[in-house]
Amino acid sequence: MNENNNVAKQKFPMRPVAPLGVIAMNGCQELGHRVNEFLMSWQQDSSTSDQRLHSFYGTDKNGFLLEAHCPRFGTGEAKGMLKDSVRGYDLFIICDVGAYQCTYKLYGKEVPMTPDEHFADLKRIIAAVSGKAYRINVIMPMLYEGRQHRRTARESMDCAMMLQELVRMGVSNIITFDAHDPRVQNAIPLSGFESIMPTYQILKAMCHSYDDLKIDKNHMMVVSPDEGAISRNIYYSSAMGVDLGMFYKRRDYTQVINGRNPIVAHEYMGESVEGKDIFVADDIISSGDSMLDLAYSLKKRGAKRVFAGATFAFFTNGLEGFDNAYKEGVIDHVFATNLTYAMPELLQRPWFSQADMSKYMAFVIATINHDQSISYLLNPWNRIEKLLTCYRAEHPQD
Repeated sequence: MNENNNVAKQKFPMRPVAPLGVIAMNGCQELGHRVNEFLMSWQQDSSTSDQRLHSFYGTDKNGFLLEAHCPRFGTGEAKGMLKDSVRGYDLFIICDVGAYQCTYKLYGKEVPMTPDEHFADLKRIIAAVSGKAYRINVIMPMLYEGRQHRRTARESMDCAMMLQELVRMGVSNIITFDAHDPRVQNAIPLSGFESIMPTYQILKAMCHSYDDLKIDKNHMMVVSPDEGAISRNIYYSSAMGVDLGMFYKRRDYTQVINGRNPIVAHEYMGESVEGKDIFVADDIISSGDSMLDLAYSLKKRGAKRVFAGATFAFFTNGLEGFDNAYKEGVIDHVFATNLTYAMPELLQRPWFSQADMSKYMAFVIATINHDQSISYLLNPWNRIEKLLTCYRAEHPQD
């Protein structure tokens, strides 16, 4: 009996709350298909009918994916349409608000979809469900307006408003990955909200990419890019058993450029990085300028190699800066998840690798569908420990 079936039987022993249905919104169909393949394999691999995962009753030949569309008129207006019945289903809607590769016709011009339009389409599909589903769960890997999570001046609180709007529309659970600030869930204290970290998958991708890592205090360090990412990097350093350093971003608060106060300098605090491999973890690589500044600063301080890990990698300013940094030996590798769209040319870069999150997402869906605790998924400590133990055994440390 294969590993998937063993895990499936162990984790999902009870009956589900309702038949399972998955909707992959525009821009994340590939991720949805991969999730569906895992769910189908767990059903088909059962050797006898009584061992089957009951969450998979009601499935048809296409698996658990349900067809939904948001066609648009020439003026940019749209409507949500369901092509399959959702009555009585435990519905999971996957929405990638960062899928800028999606376009539509606006007065004859091809324009890309913004996060605002992806969120509007999500609401249209929820409205099309019309209360017929048993339960609606939204999986939004990158939380819409997640970086606008708190009020520091006369400004909007977009993320909190989004969460409250989804709850008012009947959404029971909101699942995201590596929320910029998980405290935003305080906006919906009576509703389900989970922020899942991809720590294990990022470390797994790094271990599979390099066979010469010496993961100990003498040869490696974790460095936080700023004070906001400190808890994330503390977890990495604790799991890896290495020291932690931190950069402090000194900003110019007298001006705002591209929606943020520009960074004047990065000040480093911590042990010496000289001669060590450095791993820097953050939730988002947007333009990538900050990560490049950190890499150059670390190399000036004598760092051996610099690895960057991020849940979401956008590279809004293009790839040239990272190409140059890679050629100069300033940054060695960037690891990110496949939870949001990555441009095809990025996937071809020798300095970039993706951590596949589709199996993890399938586990989350099946576990919630069975109304079971996802605590073991939220805390991957044991899996990380096993991964690093195997890696150290296969690659002896000096």
